[in-house]
Amino acid sequence: MRTVALPDGKRVPLLGQGTWRMGESKSARAREVVALRLGIELGMSLIDTAEMYGHGGAEEIVAEAIHGQRRDVFVVTKVYPHNASREKLPKACERSRRSRKLWTRSRSCALPEK
Repeated sequence: MRTVALPDGKRVPLLGQGTWRMGESKSARAREVVALRLGIELGMSLIDTAEMYGHGGAEEIVAEAIHGQRRDVFVVTKVYPHNASREKLPKACERSRRSRKLWTRSRSCALPEK
């Protein structure tokens, strides 16, 4: 898998996994977790998600899929546009970290959703 270097020297895959439409159906949850885990096994350890996907459900799917291998995965999550301010962004990230256990300081990135 080809990678790109981040400014801090860490490398992430050029190709990642998206989670739009994940976390919307309880009956699909197990399949979604398995799909993300398979992608990680195949080298796609960059996962893109957002707090708005499935009203937070996609972040929960990601958290379950990466459990036990969090340090090997780079998660990019996006916040609602109304949370993309200097005051609200840290709170949105803290909610994701606390409730969904997605965040470690070394392997995460938060972006505003357009």
